[in-house]
Amino acid sequence: MAIEIAIETPLQDDVRGLVIELNETLLELTPPEHCYHLTVEQMAGEDTTVFIARDQGIAIGCGVLKRHGDAIGEVKRMFIRPSHRGRKIGAGIVERVEALARDEGLKRLVLETGDRHPAAWTVYERAGFSRCGPVLDYPDSEWSVFYEKSL
Repeated sequence: MAIEIAIETPLQDDVRGLVIELNETLLELTPPEHCYHLTVEQMAGEDTTVFIARDQGIAIGCGVLKRHGDAIGEVKRMFIRPSHRGRKIGAGIVERVEALARDEGLKRLVLETGDRHPAAWTVYERAGFSRCGPVLDYPDSEWSVFYEKSL
């Protein structure tokens, strides 16, 4: 059975568990004061759309499009469980985020990721994102790497 990626509410127990795993993973690599997590409740806000990847019904990945002013969209909360990495699932989620952003008329996608996430950098660079300086209201930090893509 193929991996399915769909828009879902994050207010589900299995998605909450996935986000807990994401947060734990990030905190192993980055000091807490340099982690910019959205809570599950924030992910359920009107300015966000959550994509969940499922394998035989089990939540194994996520990604969010968060909308900002000036027709800017932000890619947030990208995570694939280690058991499913290397299968281009993250790339599939990024494609869905970008397609929705384009459909809504957004002009630019931006994101912040950690300085110890080379696999994430590969996903973003293969999707056409370029490194840039700090975006939105993120501080310039040695712990952060920023990307952007014009749509």
